[in-house]
Amino acid sequence: MSLAGLRVLSLESRRAKDIASLIARQGGEPFVAPSVKERAIEDHAVAVRFVEQLEAGEIEIVVCMTGVGLTFLRDVLATQMSLERLSNALRQAKIVSRGPKPIPILRALQVPIEIMVPEPNTWREIVAAIAPRSERKIAVQEYGRPNLEMNAALEELGATVIPVALYRWELPDDLEPLRQAVRGLANDEFEVVVFTSSVQLDHLLEIAAELNLSERVTWILRHSAVTASVGPVMTASMVAKGLLPDVVPQSPKMGALIKAMSEESAAALQRKRNRRARESATP
Repeated sequence: MSLAGLRVLSLESRRAKDIASLIARQGGEPFVAPSVKERAIEDHAVAVRFVEQLEAGEIEIVVCMTGVGLTFLRDVLATQMSLERLSNALRQAKIVSRGPKPIPILRALQVPIEIMVPEPNTWREIVAAIAPRSERKIAVQEYGRPNLEMNAALEELGATVIPVALYRWELPDDLEPLRQAVRGLANDEFEVVVFTSSVQLDHLLEIAAELNLSERVTWILRHSAVTASVGPVMTASMVAKGLLPDVVPQSPKMGALIKAMSEESAAALQRKRNRRARESATP
C-alpha cells in the first residue's frame, strides 16, 4: 500500500520539509501549510528566576516537555550567565524527560535524566511516573501553552507546580499558505489531512472561521478527507472538537505516522466515500 495519487495536507511548520519528503516518498502529493510560529518569551527574568530557584533548592523535579523549550532556555540564559551555571543548577533537581526530544540538549549540558517517560508520552504517563516519588516541588518546562490538566493532576498529588514558560505558539507571519489550505479543504481538494500537534487544528479552524468556512471545513474533516493523528494527545484534541481520526499509528512518531497513513489511507478513504454514497442514496 502507499499514498500513490493521494493529495495530502500537512500543517507542519518546523519539520515541513521532512514531512513533505516522507509523503512524497510514499507516492503522495504533499501540500504543506505551516500553521505555527514558536515565539520566545521576551522576559528573560523567567529563565533567570528558574535557575535561582534550582540553586536555592526550591525545585525538586524538573519536567522537560520539549527539546525546543530547552533550546530556548539554553540560548536565553547564554546571554545572562555561563552554561556551566545552568548545568549545575539543573543537576540540583531530578530530571523527567517527556520522551526523547529533550535528551540531546540535556546530554550537551551534561545533565542526567532520572525518569524517561514512556510512550505515548502524554501528561498521564508523566503524572504516573512522578506519583510514587516523594518530591513534590515540581517545575514544568512548558511547551507552547500550559497543560492545565497535567498541572491539576500533579496538584492533586500534593505537588506545588512551578510553570516555566519559555515560548508560546502563535499563527505564522505569512498566513496565505494556511488560507490556501482552508480553501482547498472547503473545495474537497485533499484526500488526506495529517495532524501532528493540537495547535495545528486550532489554527486551521481559526483561519477557517476568518474565511467563514468553519462549517464546511469541519464537514470535510468528518465526512470526506481521511484524517491522520500522530498519537493520543492529538487524538484527544480532535475528539474534543467532534472529529474522530481515521488513522492513528501504534507509536506516536512521525515515521510510524507516515507508515500508518501509507497502509491505511486508501481503505479509509473508500470507507468514507461508501458511507457518503449510502447516505446520499437514502431517501
